[in-house]
Amino acid sequence: MLLPGPIQNMITAFARLPGVGPKTASRLTFFLLKAPDDLADEMAASLTALRSKITYCQVCFNITEVGKEECEICESKDRQADVICVVEDPLDVLALERTEGYQGKYHVLHGTLSPIEGIGPEDIKLRELIARVDQGGVTEVILATNPSMEGDATAMYLQQQLLPKGVQVTRLARGLPVGGDLEYADQSTLLRALAGRQMMK
Repeated sequence: MLLPGPIQNMITAFARLPGVGPKTASRLTFFLLKAPDDLADEMAASLTALRSKITYCQVCFNITEVGKEECEICESKDRQADVICVVEDPLDVLALERTEGYQGKYHVLHGTLSPIEGIGPEDIKLRELIARVDQGGVTEVILATNPSMEGDATAMYLQQQLLPKGVQVTRLARGLPVGGDLEYADQSTLLRALAGRQMMK
């Protein structure tokens, strides 16, 4: 069945989103076609604002509103300025903030090292992190990159760069999820849980 151009274009646009296949893209498009005009107008305005009113913090490279040099976390006087948690993406900041257990600052790399994909240190915000540490006042850098080959390679590279600067470099612990069963854990997770075991208190 041939679809009118605007409908096919919308389906194609939705299908480019992560996790959205052709069927879901079609359902979303036909939902919007039948939806009230104000919903479509609101979505269009939100998409425009997303690109025109959001920028990156000049300190940590987390997301912030246009017109603000620093994000709310960097501006806050209540956060520990001597501890920096390094993450891959702004979504990782949201995940850590939901725990309400971290009170330091952040640094968002916007990716990881990946020689296979041609992503080197100059392609992500590594130099900016090292410059922050060089300014002084930082006592600990927490490496919270994902437990993947790229995340581990990025963490190892940062460790090599930061240790000579006299800061403590730590990595997020890894292991078994709360409520999980040993029999269902993969070999890599079990090995990391064994290596990261702690004294019972």
